[in-house]
Amino acid sequence: MNKQLKIRITHGPNTAIGPGKADLLEAIIQQGSISKAAQAMNMSYRRAWELVNVMNEAFKSPLVSTSHGGSHGGGAQLTDLGNTVLQHYRNLETKVRQTAHEELNNIYKQLR
Repeated sequence: MNKQLKIRITHGPNTAIGPGKADLLEAIIQQGSISKAAQAMNMSYRRAWELVNVMNEAFKSPLVSTSHGGSHGGGAQLTDLGNTVLQHYRNLETKVRQTAHEELNNIYKQLR
């Protein structure tokens, strides 16, 4: 059985960042564009753009900046805030897993 604890940080009705959005940010770092990141994650470009837009609007400044195409094509990269938020989120995941290990195991034991 695949057992996971997933952390989502909400902001109003939206999830400002969660596991999928963090994965998308990492894919943008690796791929250099939202389109290529979406493709690498088997996600539509439209869905990836929607997730980036939600994140960009939730925080005080954008997490992802984009550049329009030209002779070298467009691209996307994380802003300084984007890198900082991603690192804090990944640190939070690690700390919660370490701290909650015993309680999670007690809950998992009760699952079918």
